[in-house]
Amino acid sequence: MEMSGLINFFYIVSAILFVLGIKMLGSATTARRGNRLSSVGMLIAVVVTLIDKQVFDSWIWIVAGIGAGAVIGFFAAKLVKMTSMPEMVALFNGFGGLASMFVGWAEYQKVVDAKSGIMGNLSIASIDHFTASVIFLAVFIGGITFTGSMYAWGKLSGKISGTAKIFTGQKAFNMIIVLGILITGILYASAPGADNAYGLFLAFVVLSLLLGIFGVMPIGGGDMPVVISLLNSCSGLAACAAGFVIQNNVLIVAGCLVGASGLILSIIMCKAMNRTIPNVLFSGFGATAQKSGGKQEGEMKPMSNEDAYYVLEAASSVVFVPGYGMAVAQAQHAVKELGEILEANGAEVRYAIHPVAGRMPGHMNVLLAEADVPYEQLSEMDDVNPIMSTIDVAIVIGANDVVNPAAEDDPSSPIYGMPIIKVFEAKTVFALKRGQGAGFSGLVNQLFFRENTRMLYGDAKATVTGLVGQFKS
Repeated sequence: MEMSGLINFFYIVSAILFVLGIKMLGSATTARRGNRLSSVGMLIAVVVTLIDKQVFDSWIWIVAGIGAGAVIGFFAAKLVKMTSMPEMVALFNGFGGLASMFVGWAEYQKVVDAKSGIMGNLSIASIDHFTASVIFLAVFIGGITFTGSMYAWGKLSGKISGTAKIFTGQKAFNMIIVLGILITGILYASAPGADNAYGLFLAFVVLSLLLGIFGVMPIGGGDMPVVISLLNSCSGLAACAAGFVIQNNVLIVAGCLVGASGLILSIIMCKAMNRTIPNVLFSGFGATAQKSGGKQEGEMKPMSNEDAYYVLEAASSVVFVPGYGMAVAQAQHAVKELGEILEANGAEVRYAIHPVAGRMPGHMNVLLAEADVPYEQLSEMDDVNPIMSTIDVAIVIGANDVVNPAAEDDPSSPIYGMPIIKVFEAKTVFALKRGQGAGFSGLVNQLFFRENTRMLYGDAKATVTGLVGQFKS
C-alpha cells in the first residue's frame, strides 16, 4: 500500500472512532468510553497528519505546544468547578474558532511571503479561487466564533451583565458589518493575487471579530444555552473550512460532525423554547423582560424546613426540577441524598430535566451524573408533564423560565408559548431560592405566587441539607 493510501486508511479509522464516540455520548453509561474513543481517534489523526505533512523538523515547537496544552488542560479539568463549566465550554468553542482562523491566515500568509520573496519559494506564490474562498470562510466563521464565544464567556462568568444590550439602529449596524464582510470577502476571493488583496483580507478579519461581539451582545442570558450550542456548531464549520484550506480529510470530517451536531442541538433547544434560531439571535430577548408580562397577583409564601419536612415525609411521589441555582450552590450531592431518603421512606422519586435548564446544553444532566443519580430516574419534560397532576411534591431548585406558568397563560410575557415543566399542576410546590429577585433572563416567575407554592429561602445546598437533617433526626 502506498503512503497516501495508508494515510487515508488511518484517517478513515479516526473518522469512524469520532462517529462511534459521538454515538456513545448519547448515553450516560457509555459517555466516558465514547469520550476516550474520540480522543484516541484524534490522537491517531494528529500523529498521521504530522507524518503526512513531514513537519518533524519543527518537533521542538510541536512538543512545546503539546506540553503547554496538556498542562493547561490538566489543571483546567482538575480545578474548574461544575458551576464554571458553561463558560469553560464557551472558551473551548472560542479557541477552536481562533485556531481555525489562524490556520486560514497562516496559509494565506505563506502565499504573501512567497510573493514578496521573504520565503523564496515561488511555487506557492499564487493561490486559486477555491482556496481563497475557503480561507475566507475559515477566517470569517472562526473570527465570529472566537469573539462571540469570549463575549458569551463574559456573560456566563458574570464579568459582563447577562442582560441583552440593545442600542438604536443595532440591527442595521450589524447588517452593515455583514455586508462589509461579504463584499471584502468576495473581492478578495475573486482576485487573491491583487495588490489590495491583503488589505481586503485584514478588513474582513477585523469585521468578523467585530460581528462576533455585536452579534452576541443583544442576546439575553436566558438564551445562552442555545448560543453556546450554536457557537459550538460554528467552531466545527470553521474547522471544516480550515480542513479544505490545508487539504486534510479528517479535519473536514471532524468539522462536519461538530458543525452538524451543534446545529441539530441548537434546533432541538429552540423547539424546546418554542422559538427559532433567528428569533434567539435577533429578538433581543431579556432587554425589556421586566417591562413585559402581566401584573403579579398574590404574594410569595415562605415555609420553614421543619414544615417542609412534614409535607415530604407524607409524600408518595416527589419530582426534583433542577436549574442553575443547583449548580451555583453545588447542591447536587445533597439533592441525591435527599432523593435516596425519600425513596427509603416509600416515595417514588424523579428528576425532571428541561432541555434548556442551566446555562449550557445538558448542564443539569452533567451535574446529576456527577452525583451518581440513577440515569433511569431522569425524566424529560414530555414524559413528566402528563403525570404532574398526580405528583405530591415538586421541588424546584433554582429554575426559573422553564417552570414559569406565564409561558402558558400570559400572552404579554416574552416566553409565552414556550413549553415548560408544569410543576404548578403538582399538589405542592417547594421553590428553593436565595431571594425574591428575578431569574437570569430578567423575568419574574409567576409560579412563586401560586397558592400551592411555598418558598424555601436560602442557599439551596444548605436548605436541602437541612431537610436531610430533619429526616435523619
